Amino acid sequence: MALLSKSPKRGSHAVPAAGRRHYFARPFAQVTTPAQLWILIVGLVAACLAWGAVGAWTVSQHASAAVDVVSASEPLSLDAQRMYQSLSDADVTATTVFPSGAQQSLPARQRYQSDIAQAAEDLARLKDAAGAGAGRRLAGSLAAISSGLPIYTAYVAEAQADYSLGFQLTGGSFIQVASEEMHLTLLPAASSIYEEEKSALGAASASATSLPSIIVSLALSVVIGIALYRAQRWLSQRTRRRVNHGLLVASAALTVCTLWLIGAFALARADLQQGAEHGSAPSELLAQASIDVQQARGDELLNLISRSGDASFEQNFDVVRRQLGPGPGTLLTVAAASSSGGPGGRPAAAAANDAQAWYALNEKIYRLDLAANYSAETQLVTGTGAGSSAAGFGRLEADLSQAMAADQVIFRSSATAGADAFAGLEVGVIAAALLMSAGCAWGLTRRLAEYR
Repeated sequence: MALLSKSPKRGSHAVPAAGRRHYFARPFAQVTTPAQLWILIVGLVAACLAWGAVGAWTVSQHASAAVDVVSASEPLSLDAQRMYQSLSDADVTATTVFPSGAQQSLPARQRYQSDIAQAAEDLARLKDAAGAGAGRRLAGSLAAISSGLPIYTAYVAEAQADYSLGFQLTGGSFIQVASEEMHLTLLPAASSIYEEEKSALGAASASATSLPSIIVSLALSVVIGIALYRAQRWLSQRTRRRVNHGLLVASAALTVCTLWLIGAFALARADLQQGAEHGSAPSELLAQASIDVQQARGDELLNLISRSGDASFEQNFDVVRRQLGPGPGTLLTVAAASSSGGPGGRPAAAAANDAQAWYALNEKIYRLDLAANYSAETQLVTGTGAGSSAAGFGRLEADLSQAMAADQVIFRSSATAGADAFAGLEVGVIAAALLMSAGCAWGLTRRLAEYR
């Protein structure tokens, strides 16, 4: 017995399964073909212009951040780093002047004056760059150095005056008070400024290599590409023409510009990451190592001046030694590994070797201090011979400076290449969007003209 199918109830709005796919397309299908063409023209032109706006904005943001890395953030970070090193070196040099004797003090005095002048110059540049929009922390640190630097130099001048009158520089003298002003006020403020500028450099680099906006632009490219393909397929079915040259030009422009966008971003990202990993990162480690070395040298000199037998100076040196290395996870070892294979690798490795020799001299200095052999201690701390601590400190500082300079060259060249990768791309995206819009309008209006 044959099964009878139930007929739908009267008034039912059920849609047959075969027609459900086209249910929502019916409003479009019910309008005339010319009206459909006008809808396609407006929709595709608007979509192409929107793609151009989003793509141009994306490229502009990334290119601007990449240029900022090279022209603003990195130079300011370098100024802050150099200011800290200049202040620290000025303190070390000032404390070296007095125990070394009058005949040996002129070069040290000139170095001290050069350090103070360099710190003041870097401070002025940082203040100009910060302007009125500086954050509370940065503004406070800049103000602390601006007010504290004259106080420090005044204490050093008092110490020079006392020394020229024959007064012994012992614990509590003006030079020790000056060093306390440096370590309690100036260097913490300089360190805070350096951290702020380093963070700004990291933020600019991250903005130049961020993925979200690029992904949005590429997703929009895929959507536009699908829309162009569907439009051409619809036209071929309606007009029996296989190719619409206007839509073909729009598709070609979209493809070329999307590939350009992908290539430029990939190159820029690779170059900026290369600069960060093998340029700025090891340079920052070496800068911190240089600061720690200067701090240890300052403790060595202040211990000689105070002659108090205070074990804190030796304890401070041991802390710095553990941070510096060489050894797993220490500043010198990690920096040398990051610079390996580059021009900064050799001086970074030499710094690790020179540090070991300098540590041995420092241990001898503290043994002489415990034995109250101040004459031999003074000669070993301030002497100019190859076996003196001053000479060992000089060799270590020279190695660190050479390695930092090499790493900074790598960073600057890589970051510049990353910024250059975006050259012309913003204009290219805008030109491609206009060409796509024109191609869509031209290709579809030709078909529209056939209905007139």
